[in-house]
Amino acid sequence: MLSTIWVVVIAIIALLAGVALGFFIARKYMMNYLKKNPPINEQMLRTMMMQMGQKPSQKKINQMMRAMNNQNDMK
Repeated sequence: MLSTIWVVVIAIIALLAGVALGFFIARKYMMNYLKKNPPINEQMLRTMMMQMGQKPSQKKINQMMRAMNNQNDMK
């Protein structure tokens, strides 16, 4: 009876330690990923539009940023 309780306690402690360790590893991975691949900002959008041969106006850039933010919010 006593050994069963110890097995359950050790299993719960191992589970909690695994969850905590997994959280910190995932957080570190996402921080590095976002540092290497930043999300699209207005300057990047302006550059992409110029490369495609369009003259980007501020109104058009704001409209595209709003559309991208709305699309991200829907997910």
